[in-house]
Amino acid sequence: MLRASRLFSVLVIVALVMSLVPMLALAQDPTETPEERDYTQQKTKIMTSAFCQAQPTGLKLEDITVGFSQMENNNPWRIGETESMKAEGEAQAGRYIATDAQTQTAKQVSDIEDMIAQGIDVLVVAPREYEGLTPALEAAKEAGVPVFLVDREAKGTPCEDFITFMGSNFIEEGERAAMWLVETMGDEGKVIELYGTIGSSPAMDRATGFRNIVDNYPGIEIVASQSGDFTRALGQQVMEQLLQANPDVDAVYAHNDEMALGAIQALKDAGKTPGEDVLVVSIDGTHDALQAIIDGDLGATVECNPRFGPLAMETIQKFLDGEPIPTKITVEDMFFDSSNAADFIEFAY
Repeated sequence: MLRASRLFSVLVIVALVMSLVPMLALAQDPTETPEERDYTQQKTKIMTSAFCQAQPTGLKLEDITVGFSQMENNNPWRIGETESMKAEGEAQAGRYIATDAQTQTAKQVSDIEDMIAQGIDVLVVAPREYEGLTPALEAAKEAGVPVFLVDREAKGTPCEDFITFMGSNFIEEGERAAMWLVETMGDEGKVIELYGTIGSSPAMDRATGFRNIVDNYPGIEIVASQSGDFTRALGQQVMEQLLQANPDVDAVYAHNDEMALGAIQALKDAGKTPGEDVLVVSIDGTHDALQAIIDGDLGATVECNPRFGPLAMETIQKFLDGEPIPTKITVEDMFFDSSNAADFIEFAY
């Protein structure tokens, strides 16, 4: 493979285009039936008028080395994302390299610097924290390696520190979870929030989105909010502690399914019946979460699709071709509850 300094010497950003340019949206309508939906790909919508554009290279993915920096591989969502990136990267890129930061921001920075030293031409990053990757992004920029962010945002300037962010609208996810809770619980109740990783963009935005809705209902009170770091084990542990201080809680809002499943176990261990004594709503749409809906333990989950492989590779190729790239590409997600969980569970990750 060509070194980044050679390959991307011509990839100087030539414009920040402030006009809407259509970009092909990959398959899946949120209203589609299970049979109609392609679960290996994502449907996107463009909600920005800002675009990055570079000079065409005449290169194809098969001519370059793509590096992927994953933040961790300790839960179904991350594993699904890693597998999707690997499948498409190995199929389309000339060479594909992936790393696992094992939930450590410092290791993710080191991983990225190592891949740059190995001569990657393009970097895809799933950031662990919003503000922790500045040294890595600076190293990529200095080496002439374009950066594409997936699923989580990182601090920086589009077209300078990274090309685009591809991911879900996390604020909207929190709003959709809150709307379901208000419709189901009513306009009064005590809520425990299981917060995601401190400093991560999904956690911050999902908290904001949830409050955008419930703050309109004075009778709904968030009595406790504590991080479960997006893990099932810690979600259960935190829920056990919060239940002792708030035994009369009416609902749990978890920033992801893994923490929700941990909370469900904590509720059962405390002698409560999830779905009856305490409502639970979360985000992700994993197989275990859909099963919990079918079992009556989980009320609903907002999908957050992890299968970024096809979208990432398509976007990189468009960049190589000199096409305008939106600085934010938003993935459209579904909503699962008792009305459709059984229909979609066989396709869930």
